[in-house]
Amino acid sequence: MSGTLFTLLAALGFAAVSTLTSIAIKQGTSLPNVLTWRYVLSSVVLVLFVGIKGYKRVPSREIAKFIVIGGGGQALLVGLALSSVPFVGVATTAFLFYTYPTWVTIVQAVRGAEKVTARRALALALSFAGIVIIANVPLGASIRAAGGAAGSAAPVPDALYWKGVALALGAAVVYGGYIPTMQFLQKSHPVPVTSALGKIGSAVCFLLWSAGDQSFDFHLTTTAWAAIAALTIFSTVLPSVFFLMGLMRLGPVRTAIVSMVEPFLTAIIGVIVLGQALTVRTGIGGALIVSAVVLLQFKRERVA
Repeated sequence: MSGTLFTLLAALGFAAVSTLTSIAIKQGTSLPNVLTWRYVLSSVVLVLFVGIKGYKRVPSREIAKFIVIGGGGQALLVGLALSSVPFVGVATTAFLFYTYPTWVTIVQAVRGAEKVTARRALALALSFAGIVIIANVPLGASIRAAGGAAGSAAPVPDALYWKGVALALGAAVVYGGYIPTMQFLQKSHPVPVTSALGKIGSAVCFLLWSAGDQSFDFHLTTTAWAAIAALTIFSTVLPSVFFLMGLMRLGPVRTAIVSMVEPFLTAIIGVIVLGQALTVRTGIGGALIVSAVVLLQFKRERVA
């Protein structure tokens, strides 16, 4: 029971990322600036935690890999995913991003690491059917409403809507390659240490982004700072700890299955806090995507 509770708490924290980020942006700051402060503060917290715990030092040559590959990869997928929210809304972004297990399967198949069985082929079909339903293919009009994507019911032109879909799916594809890459790099290194290094790398990337577009700023409103603080503690640091605690008690398969609630929690938080609409189309498409992930996870359990 405790493992399930820890995993649900982690999912709730991760599910709030899009909404908290939207709240901070509504206060007049930019996405790059929000992400910069989120990861700078998260790096500080995790480095302090690692220092207090006295974890074994990672070799210097490995440190660079986790900062550049781990941090850079994380910055890319987070930046892509959150950049899609103004165009498609938090619910659609969450469900489209949650196709990442499908992309992991494809990457592993291309590498020859895993075979595409009948069960996995069905999961792929369900996942892509979910994408088609959520994206509403084919288009029936030149203008569509993104379910109040930016916190209003303003219609979103097709070009911007598809830009949002592409960004969300792009994040999922990047994550599909990121997971096996990080699994290869992780080896026997302590997770908190590599996580701290990854956060440092991401913080550097977002700092360069915010400095490059001249949006870096620390003169933020109280509400913006509160949202960033919540992002740091509630949606970055604590979920990472809770997820590991749940993983140790439930194992990878059961943890992954319990985590299926994350995109639905994201949608619900968006509806309650931002007033964004959760359409029937998004709900049905999201259910198909989650069903695909469940199929993939149960297959892994049988193989194990």
